[in-house]
Amino acid sequence: MDNKAILTCAVNGVLTDPKRHPVPVTPEQMAASAKQAYDAGASVMHIHFRNQQDGLGHFPTWDPVVAKACSDAIRDACPGVIINQTTGLIGPDVSGPIACIDALKPEIAACNAGSLNYLKVRKNGDWAWPPMLFDNPVDKIQQMVDAMNRNHCMPEFECFDVGIVRSVGLYLKAGMVKTAHYNFVMGVDSGMPVDVDLLELLLRYKNPDSLWQATVIGRAEIWPLQQRVAELGGMLRTGLEDTFYLPNGEKADGNGALIDALAQCARNAGREIASPEEARAALLH
Repeated sequence: MDNKAILTCAVNGVLTDPKRHPVPVTPEQMAASAKQAYDAGASVMHIHFRNQQDGLGHFPTWDPVVAKACSDAIRDACPGVIINQTTGLIGPDVSGPIACIDALKPEIAACNAGSLNYLKVRKNGDWAWPPMLFDNPVDKIQQMVDAMNRNHCMPEFECFDVGIVRSVGLYLKAGMVKTAHYNFVMGVDSGMPVDVDLLELLLRYKNPDSLWQATVIGRAEIWPLQQRVAELGGMLRTGLEDTFYLPNGEKADGNGALIDALAQCARNAGREIASPEEARAALLH
């Protein structure tokens, strides 16, 4: 593939209020937003599923009927697109995300690779939300991986901290998985910061044969790190789940504009954009 850049659009995320931000909720909205990103060069769509009742679109759902409707609408709008499904949830009951994997049979599913105290403090010192543990013990991860394996779905290991990056190597050694695809999540306040120097160090600790990308959360300050991901040969991801802001600091009106900016990072690094067919061959061989 000559180091072509695979672009992922994080279409909508979880909990973001569609009344305040242009995040898609319904299958039709998700398909239209994904099509804008697809036309801008995204070949992978990372998707969350939202409650479809009026006024409740900022809440998640694990209804497999809703999930499949969203996935099917995106596939119809974006020929050859690769679906990357979320599985993240708090607590031990994984029946919801697994039911969605069974219904959708996505090519990729995000697999949160370790636990994190998920924290944020406001400027006045108050917690932005009650401190919570995003719990991802090994038995929970194994249940997710088992569901992915039986559906021929590749796990994408979401790594919020350096120790979680190293844990993925232990999953390989223990035989939990045969291959590892890393996603370095940078910008959560209690996880890894948006830091170019740290990004370069992380590459020392991943399995050397594995593909990788970075999820970069924040505002305009995220774009220099996105540029460094492009220069270092990683896959590239952005979208309304990760940021609302373009490199010039302006708010994006949708996913298309964000993927346009991401594609420019790749081109600045001398890399062409992978087509869906090329991305499929590189990721799912």
